[in-house]
Amino acid sequence: MLHTASSAAASGIRGNPSSPTAQALGHPVRLQILHLLAQADDALCVGDIAACFDLKQPTISHHLRWLKEAGLLTAEVRGTYTYYRLQSEALNGLLVWLQQFAA
Repeated sequence: MLHTASSAAASGIRGNPSSPTAQALGHPVRLQILHLLAQADDALCVGDIAACFDLKQPTISHHLRWLKEAGLLTAEVRGTYTYYRLQSEALNGLLVWLQQFAA
């Protein structure tokens, strides 16, 4: 079976509430970061993201690391800045997995 980002995120949460994906989705700041990135037209750097919160940049970096390690974000280094964007395949995989509970 091909192991894509979408299957990795969905299988990461399936049956394991302590998985990195489940833990990443279990914090309100991380959910707000996902929402912010979903609304953005392009990738955002840590400073841009931190400006939308009443939190220090290291705290935002901590939450971004959780999301990236869970496979929900990708990161691209441009010069001295790291830009983050949603990993849409992973989020689509989670959506498919969550739809089983809507029936």
